[in-house]
Amino acid sequence: MRRAPGGMALGMGTAKKKKRATAKRTAKKRTSVSRRRPKAGKPEASEILASLERQGARHAKVGGFDIDGILRGKYVSLKKLRAALEKGFGFCDVIFGWDVADMLYDNAEVTGWHTGYPDAHAVLDASTLRSIPWEPSVAAMLCDFRDANGRPHPACPRSLLKKIVARAESMGFEPAFGAEFEFFFFRENPQTLREKNFRNLEPLDPGMFGYSWVREGQSKELMADILDGMAAFDIEVEGLHTETGPGVYEAAIAWDLALRAADKAALFKTALKEIAHRHGLAVTFMAKCSGDLPGASGHLHQSLWKNGKNAFFDSKARHGMSRTMRQYIAGQLALMQPLTAIYSPTINSYKRYVPGLWAPMVAAWGVDNRTCAVRVVSAGDSSSLRVEYRQTAADINPYLAIAACLGAGLYGIEQGLSLQPESRGDAGTDGPNKLPTSLGEATALLSKSRAAKAVLGAPFVDHYVRTRDFEVRSYEKAVTNWELERYFETV
Repeated sequence: MRRAPGGMALGMGTAKKKKRATAKRTAKKRTSVSRRRPKAGKPEASEILASLERQGARHAKVGGFDIDGILRGKYVSLKKLRAALEKGFGFCDVIFGWDVADMLYDNAEVTGWHTGYPDAHAVLDASTLRSIPWEPSVAAMLCDFRDANGRPHPACPRSLLKKIVARAESMGFEPAFGAEFEFFFFRENPQTLREKNFRNLEPLDPGMFGYSWVREGQSKELMADILDGMAAFDIEVEGLHTETGPGVYEAAIAWDLALRAADKAALFKTALKEIAHRHGLAVTFMAKCSGDLPGASGHLHQSLWKNGKNAFFDSKARHGMSRTMRQYIAGQLALMQPLTAIYSPTINSYKRYVPGLWAPMVAAWGVDNRTCAVRVVSAGDSSSLRVEYRQTAADINPYLAIAACLGAGLYGIEQGLSLQPESRGDAGTDGPNKLPTSLGEATALLSKSRAAKAVLGAPFVDHYVRTRDFEVRSYEKAVTNWELERYFETV
């Protein structure tokens, strides 16, 4: 029986039993729209529509994720859904031409005023069909984007991950991933956040109370809505607890194969914002929402499987780490510096890189060492030996972060890279393997990296670099509250 990153069985029989058990636990919470996966082969649009109509679905939500991991979509009628399933649909490619605040990039090449912001061709993936428990009678489905020539759009994160997964499969591997996110709840809503200028916000819980059974019980309705609602949304949360900080929680999402793991991680962030709103709360996945508190991590557990066995395990090797695993980690370390702009995509991401706050400062690995960017978990265990990638924070775009992790690991295998000695104790904060400490520095490294372009493709890297350059320049023009408070009267 093979296992995935969280040590949970990957065997089909166990997986089916697990789904049946989850279905029984959440039956009362489900909406009328089925989560049933399509059978082998591409289902006909008529088959999908007939099933949805029998179950009471009246509309669908369709959409895809942009470069920043924001889900852009819309409601459509079932009639429109049928047509979209059969031949795709047009979706304005401005979603790849603006930033997180819908400000148009002034340097993009893939779209812009020079192209007229045409439609990209959106192709629905029927395997992503799921119900929306908090929107009865609405089905949901994700899409991939293609360019005018029918090729994967160079700015489509999901298409990039599919390309990297295909490379892994061509090497005989099945990549499995599981995401963990930390996030902060506040007793706020979109209006009060802006009225308060995002300052002096009231947290869900006061004080520092990590792993608190009490706090979890005090918010039992919210906890139940997250656990049951996510399960009904085809996202199994296998762990949920408070972290150290006011109103901060951590959720571990059950493993899956890479593409579905990314779908679940990205949808989790979107869904949690909707669940929180229904409870009169706001939630943030910022890497660092307060200078006085630890950051919010977004760790990625991962492993490769081959012929039903954990390709990372070798009973005769030190720590049970196979040559494949050692080369995989070596590739991640070799590309960690230039890929930091993808792992840490915002200006705020780098506020988390502070000594003593659990964020790695150098490219290093170690066995069960949480000061390292790459932590080897369950050393010597054939069923659950895996990599925990700890550089990433909760603000990642899961598709891009998983694509970068996996692509770098495969690069190490393809190049036969040797693994540097493991770090014991504190991995440190300086030296030749020091990670970039600003988005500008990280973006410059990515733009110059031939290896990154070989792994992710030059068109994607070029577009991504342009978007991060715009982000940096937007920040450099801004006048912050810190500057006003510090200099307004004194200089």
